[in-house]
Amino acid sequence: MGKIHIEKGSPSPLGATSTKKGVNFALFSEHATRVTLCLFSPHEKFPFFEHALEPSEHKTGAIWHICLKGLPSPVEYGYRIEGESDPQKGLRFNPSVLLSDPYALSLATSEEWGEGYPNGNTVPRGRLILETPFSWQGVSPPRIPLEDLIIYEMHVRAFTIDPSSTANNPGTFLGIIEKIPYLKELGVNAVELLPIHEFNECENNRKNPSTHKRLFNFWGYSTVNFFSPMNRYASNAGWRSAIDEFKTMVRELHRNKIEVILDVVFNHTAEGNEQGPTFSFRGIDNPVYYMLCEGGGYQNFTGCGNTFNCNHPISTQLIVDSLKYWVKEMGVDGFRFDLASILTRDLSGAPVASPPVISAIHQEPALSGTKLIAEAWDAAGLYQVGSFPGEGRWAEWNGVYRDVVRRFLKGTDGQAGSFASALCGSQNIYGKNDNPSLSINFVTAHDGFTLRDLVSYNSKHNELNAENNADGMDQNDSWNCGEEGATANRDILRLRQKQMRNFHLALMLSLGVPMLWMGDEYGHTRHGNNNGWSHDDELNWFLWNELKKEKSFFRFCKALIQFRKNHSLLHRKTYLTPENIEWHGHSPHAPNWNPDSRFVAYTLKDAHSQLYVAFNAHFESAHITLPPPPARKKWYKVIDTAATSPADFIETPATHPALRFTYDLPAYSAIVLESH
Repeated sequence: MGKIHIEKGSPSPLGATSTKKGVNFALFSEHATRVTLCLFSPHEKFPFFEHALEPSEHKTGAIWHICLKGLPSPVEYGYRIEGESDPQKGLRFNPSVLLSDPYALSLATSEEWGEGYPNGNTVPRGRLILETPFSWQGVSPPRIPLEDLIIYEMHVRAFTIDPSSTANNPGTFLGIIEKIPYLKELGVNAVELLPIHEFNECENNRKNPSTHKRLFNFWGYSTVNFFSPMNRYASNAGWRSAIDEFKTMVRELHRNKIEVILDVVFNHTAEGNEQGPTFSFRGIDNPVYYMLCEGGGYQNFTGCGNTFNCNHPISTQLIVDSLKYWVKEMGVDGFRFDLASILTRDLSGAPVASPPVISAIHQEPALSGTKLIAEAWDAAGLYQVGSFPGEGRWAEWNGVYRDVVRRFLKGTDGQAGSFASALCGSQNIYGKNDNPSLSINFVTAHDGFTLRDLVSYNSKHNELNAENNADGMDQNDSWNCGEEGATANRDILRLRQKQMRNFHLALMLSLGVPMLWMGDEYGHTRHGNNNGWSHDDELNWFLWNELKKEKSFFRFCKALIQFRKNHSLLHRKTYLTPENIEWHGHSPHAPNWNPDSRFVAYTLKDAHSQLYVAFNAHFESAHITLPPPPARKKWYKVIDTAATSPADFIETPATHPALRFTYDLPAYSAIVLESH
């Protein structure tokens, strides 16, 4: 090994970067008294180079920096940081712990799932990634308008890890590429990936009480580093395999006009509370990166032990730098921010009207065309659906939509007016921006019941999580249709299928952006578990054999997605006007908004076509008088959720008999008529 030449270095940019003079290392730590850079050969226990940074030469403000020339390759690195250790003051420096760089582009962790950080305290070293050659092969991002998106929320590993996927690269970024033809057949044009930042899947120490097999942190909402992709999602073991394979996945999805949205978790980190491990932030500058209580404990607005101090200038910079990296270098199209209301809290936890981190994101030119989606609430009761301070740039997971649609379709009184508003893009919530696409509409998501379980269970059944069924939401607005869980009762099974069709129909007819949860298109069940975060098994895995068995519902789902695409009325840029919609009841132009009404009907109109839609959420059939069709045209049935396949979606409606003046709509069903 040749001699390493040491120079002063630069405080900018943070992280490890290549310069004309060598490799520049820069790390923020306001409260540290000494910072030592340690370099390792891969897999070696002891460093081959250590250098303590002298404040007089290697510190500018609160940033410690050094430039090294003549480094071998490959190199792993980390820092040892000295300072006061006084938890009462929030200071938790420990120079015996090697810390990873928050800006490391890759971490030296296992490529084998289940070998993450087995003891929960192993600090992963950063991998020195300087050159990032990759051929995008001239493929550009699709840049799909927000109002035209159809989002498919999915988990990288779960999508192809089941043997029934027959994927050559199961459970990986490359596995997703193998299933692009399936995504195109379904009709979605954006995938929203559950967290792919490096996380420790082994941090959960519980065991499944039924199988006695270990449980995991399967979903990944426990970030260790905001720049490093998850090594266990790469198919090959290699220095930069996860980076290259992620880019390859993005490129191939883009080639097929599918956008990539990342679920990012800036609200907390994997370091947890006072008893949690120290990987990076806690040991580098605990009172800067976390919101602390008086006495040095951790504010816990996230339900995960700590709360990231997002509006401290250095945390804000890290968040913006991370987003820029994933857009400019990794090619992603947008982000969904987990528990985004945390971004609006100040150091004391109080929400502020103009959060600095939100302003910084808006002001960053590299993010100007990026899709931003907020989960506009947190675990401590801050609920900002419709009021997230995004200046009209942020779409939101519309939790109100989810709740209203569930309640109306299961037959809850007092929901007809709210259901009608949800179908129209929740103008009552987002109307100030005249942009219905700010509402990300969903009936189900990764968190909560699957679509099949929504119509099969009244209560959660989370016993296999080994938390005494105390975890997960208690209020699900679900209905088991007459019997809890699995049943052989054919009437109940038919009703459940009908309700699943009703939910999917409402989602595809609603103004706003629809989002489906992976597996709902074939009716995946978690057997009543509404918090499957810990299961690396068939509870979460996409079961391709089940997809083959449920061809009729899959046909209905993809046909409705295409129906939505074919009708510009259903993905408008602006809200409906009186010229576009007429409301009806059992008789034309006589809507019933009374609390006991469980019937909503309307006509959608534009210059090209008219659609008549009716939902009957009552336990009795509804006798309807249809409104007159347009001049010289007739009504033809396209969709009938009370019918079985293929009559549930009629591909050539004009070849069937036209409907006349009245129609009997069965209980818990819906129809869509089209004028021809």
